[in-house]
Amino acid sequence: MAALRAAKQALRKEIKRRVAAVTAEEKLRQSLVLSRKLFKHPKYVSCKRIAVFVNMDDEVRTEEIIKDVFRLGKSCFIPRYESRSSHMDMLKMKSLQDIQTLPLTSWNIRQPAEDDKSREEALATGGLDLILMPGLGFDRSGKRLGRGKGFYDTYLERCIRHPKGKPYTIALAFKEQLCQEIPVGDNDVLIDEVLFEDDQ
Repeated sequence: MAALRAAKQALRKEIKRRVAAVTAEEKLRQSLVLSRKLFKHPKYVSCKRIAVFVNMDDEVRTEEIIKDVFRLGKSCFIPRYESRSSHMDMLKMKSLQDIQTLPLTSWNIRQPAEDDKSREEALATGGLDLILMPGLGFDRSGKRLGRGKGFYDTYLERCIRHPKGKPYTIALAFKEQLCQEIPVGDNDVLIDEVLFEDDQ
C-alpha cells in the first residue's frame, strides 16, 4: 500500500511537471481537438444526462463542451467537491452563465456553495448517462491517476448502486498526461475510454 502511494506521488509530480511546460495556446488547441472528437462520439450524441468537470489550469478546457451540452438541450451536471472529505455530488446547472456566477473554491474552480440546496443531484433523480472524467494522468487501458482524494472513485461506486447503473466514463487528456502504465489499487475504478489527440 505504501509502495503504491509512493509510486503514485512520484508519477503525479512528473505529470505536473510535463503539463506545466505546455503553453496556454497548446492546451487550448488540444482541448478544441478533443471537444470536436467528443461531439462526434456516439455516447455523447446519445446521452441525455451528462456530468462535466469545470477544468483547472492543468486540465483539458471544458467550456466549449459545456456550451454544446446546453445548446443541444442535454441536462448538464457539474461536481461539487466537499473539501473536508472524499464526498462529491453532481449538481444540475441551468446555463453557462449559471456556472460562471458560482463561487470560486480554494482550487480556483467554480462550484455551487455547500449550503446551496436548490439544485438537483444526479443520483437523487434519473442518474447519469455519461461522465467526463478529469485526472492528472491516464494510460491507454483506462487506468487513471487522480489527485489522491478519491472523489470520482467514490462517486462511481455510488453510481454502480443506482438503479440506472454505472454511466459510461470518458477521460479527456492532454498528450502530456498519457503514461505507459498507471499504478492502481483495488479502489481505483477503470475508465471506459480515454480521449487524446493521437487517437484516430
